[in-house]
Amino acid sequence: MRQCAAVTVTIALRHIKKRFGSQVALDDVSLELGRGERVALVGENGAGKSSLMNVLYGLYGADAGEVAIDGKKVRLRTPADALAHGIGMVHQHFTLVGPLTVAENVVLGREPTKAGLLDLPRAKAEVAATCARFGFVLDVNARVDTLSVGSQQKVEIVKALHRGVSTLILDEPTAVLTPQEADELFAVTRRLSDEGLTVVLISHKLREVLSFATRIAVLRRGKKVAEVTPEESTQASLAALMVGEREAPAAPPASTPGDVVVALAHGACGKLKDVSLEVRAGEVLGIAGVDGNGQRELAAVLTGLSRLDGGTLHLLGSPQPSLTPRAARRLGVAHIPEDRLHHAVVTDFTVAENVALGRQHQAPFAKGPRIDFEGRLSRTTSLLEAHDVRPRAPSLRLGALSGGNQQKLVVARELDANPKLLVAVQPTRGLDLAAVDAVRSRLLDFRAQGGAVVLVSLDLEEVLALSDRVVVLYEGRVTGEFTRGEFDERLIGERMLGVRDA
Repeated sequence: MRQCAAVTVTIALRHIKKRFGSQVALDDVSLELGRGERVALVGENGAGKSSLMNVLYGLYGADAGEVAIDGKKVRLRTPADALAHGIGMVHQHFTLVGPLTVAENVVLGREPTKAGLLDLPRAKAEVAATCARFGFVLDVNARVDTLSVGSQQKVEIVKALHRGVSTLILDEPTAVLTPQEADELFAVTRRLSDEGLTVVLISHKLREVLSFATRIAVLRRGKKVAEVTPEESTQASLAALMVGEREAPAAPPASTPGDVVVALAHGACGKLKDVSLEVRAGEVLGIAGVDGNGQRELAAVLTGLSRLDGGTLHLLGSPQPSLTPRAARRLGVAHIPEDRLHHAVVTDFTVAENVALGRQHQAPFAKGPRIDFEGRLSRTTSLLEAHDVRPRAPSLRLGALSGGNQQKLVVARELDANPKLLVAVQPTRGLDLAAVDAVRSRLLDFRAQGGAVVLVSLDLEEVLALSDRVVVLYEGRVTGEFTRGEFDERLIGERMLGVRDA
């Protein structure tokens, strides 16, 4: 692999290390940025791309290492420190205030004043001048919440440029854009880099990376493993660097799939564009994909949280044109949501109250219209014991439990309803090794008993370790389907990145 062309270094990140608890996010990563460069950071989910840039932007403090700008070591404790050194960042999730206008959002925090009050005419004039200078067409009087997503992203970029940044970090900038909006964004940023602006692009879309970047840094599991140029790279070679060589996961015990539990034909909903798949009793269907390619929408459709815009859904042989969460539960659908704190538990409720959620009016949690306190206590106690949830205190406020024990409780509650289908989204995210093993074992036990599992996880190793079949989603469509005997992590990784030809 040949050296990249020499550049005049303006920013140097040296030997950056960062941990979040026991998880190593960055392990001795160094990266240099030159004036006018377009540097892309690529890697799998959790490789450390955003973490590295959040260190540069002052959102995270590094545990070790240093940042130097123009040869001088600097301390970037906050985003304000980064902005003072000319570093701006546009996050994947925008930080705009919807009811405010474009002009008000751009000057927010640095408002021009007159007699101690906001000088709105001056703000509008200054923002309009910034838009004109950099070629952005925006109505400075428009409320941000009336704009398209593409226009909102322009506002974020204008906000950074208005503050005079010389380095602009774009985190997954095209994740929510149409192809036309993405082309327009890259045309503008190319011109800005030609004028001396340094642009850092974080992206999973390798076609975009190869067409936009002048240099590509590849991260894998918190380490920088390569630095290449687009001229010497292909989508397949980048995907191979991102995935690396790994041991094949141990296969779960073999099972014989039974009847079809889920049949989705040409399903469309939001980012889900045209997906057809089947799930059978006694199997785990893994859904692999880079975050934001339709996985959340698929899970929402299967659990009744969202309705299809197109296509058909059959559950247990019956068509479901207007499935609701309550109807899904009655049919035998259980759900482990991605975000347990917001969508699975109530931390101010007791453990026993959380166990009863969704079935609080049914036996053994109720007798007729009244709560059966004895039945609820008895069932909760047995579940805590069977699933090793600690402490075994049904009356304890759930928020007092660790994250791993909260998750084990959610799994216990969902499986206790004797479902036919379990939709598990990121079921082990953020858990320690012991809790991960416990949750995975429960999923496989459920499968062995004839249950159907749809596993949505951004951890490809987890998907391959637990699944009998894997469906890959990219930009809302199926780009590959693999049975266990066909599992090839590199090939699946390529399909996740939209690479169809090795």
